[in-house]
Amino acid sequence: MSDSVRCFTAYDIRGKVPDDLDEELAALIGLAFIEHFAAKKIVLGHDMRLTSPAISRALTRAVLARGCDVVDIGLCGTEEVYHRVFAGADQGVDGGIMITASHNPAAYNGMKLVQREARPVSGESGLAEIEARVSDTTWRRQAGKDSGVPPGSYRLEEEKGGYIQHLLSSVDLEQLKPLKLVVNPGNGCAGPIIDLLESHLPFTFIRLQEQPDGSFPNGVPNPLLPEKRAVTAEAVREHGADLGIAWDGDFDRCFFYDETGRFIEGYYIVGLLGTAILQQHPGATILHDPRLTWNTIEMVEAAGGHPLMTRTGHAFIKENMRAADGVYGGEMSAHHYFRDFGYCDSGMVPWLLVTQLMSSSGQPLSAMVDDRMQRFPVSGEINSTVADPDGIIRQVEERYRDGELDHTDGISVSYPEYRFNIRKSNTEPVLRLNVETRGDAALLHRTTEELLALIRG
Repeated sequence: MSDSVRCFTAYDIRGKVPDDLDEELAALIGLAFIEHFAAKKIVLGHDMRLTSPAISRALTRAVLARGCDVVDIGLCGTEEVYHRVFAGADQGVDGGIMITASHNPAAYNGMKLVQREARPVSGESGLAEIEARVSDTTWRRQAGKDSGVPPGSYRLEEEKGGYIQHLLSSVDLEQLKPLKLVVNPGNGCAGPIIDLLESHLPFTFIRLQEQPDGSFPNGVPNPLLPEKRAVTAEAVREHGADLGIAWDGDFDRCFFYDETGRFIEGYYIVGLLGTAILQQHPGATILHDPRLTWNTIEMVEAAGGHPLMTRTGHAFIKENMRAADGVYGGEMSAHHYFRDFGYCDSGMVPWLLVTQLMSSSGQPLSAMVDDRMQRFPVSGEINSTVADPDGIIRQVEERYRDGELDHTDGISVSYPEYRFNIRKSNTEPVLRLNVETRGDAALLHRTTEELLALIRG
């Protein structure tokens, strides 16, 4: 086993196989997980990566030997593990592990961990303690010894009926109209779920890259990369589709294209979903991240809701949703969280809700977002590799000290006609910049260039 535990990040476990993560280390992480949370039964799933089945088997053997029961749901998306855990909390399910590296290249793998009720496990809620255990050579030696306890039970449960019904319950099926949808799982895990949903929905699906394939024959499944968007956009135009949808590998994020093939930034979907959900939950709290905010705040307040800003990252949003009893939370990165989905993020619920909005209103997606995009144009997230991220943030704060400052996540600076957010990556020396204005595209361009010159200068 590698002596390194470089695979631990702020929110999950991710690294190259076998340099950063191998089967033995995965088994130790599984043991540390059940030990830290005193877990007696866990749900285990894996994505389509070529190394995922072997990592899953190694982890299974280790935790079974320690007396922990395993419910193996096989090939799945991350949200399927979430669903099994929060739906099975009253059946003694103590947590879950998803073997995935999401949208990372094929050489990578990793794990996403949740505890009872699908509460996230991050650096501040158990992940640091798990890392400390597997880094401790004394603990490792002890972990390798026979535990002397009866082995746990193993069940393979690949049936997905309960999960599919939960997805369908998120919309009014009677409202849905026949629509033509281009769907692109990117050879990730979303394809089989579309197949299972199809018979319940009045939609015609045009499938691209639908087969799960860990060799990534069409490249990494990451629709946030501009170069990955063209194939879906072109298919929407070619087939005259009403909507295009694409997912990352473990489909915890979904991305939208309107009927013209135009890629719609996740920021505008947050406001759209927030107002739609407020129709069913008047006056409820809607959470959003600090990177881009004006459109979401305006739409939520106009719909009678209460917008609440929270730090970027799934662990923070889920924790704050529970604390505020928020019905929905959205990030511009295309993560969407729902109280009715155990406060977890789903890549399936958002597109079902968008098709319901299109069906009930008779409007295409473009009509729902055009005005919002003109009112609040955005730069899109721009990443810059820098030597001293903290030093540059201090320079930015000094340069723009006459603005309204907020430190919820990185630094946000607001002026009457524009605002921006700069935050550090959790895993690399990168600064991420987002800029928005009040309807002024020229100001957006000038401000973005000015900030990039300061960041990269």
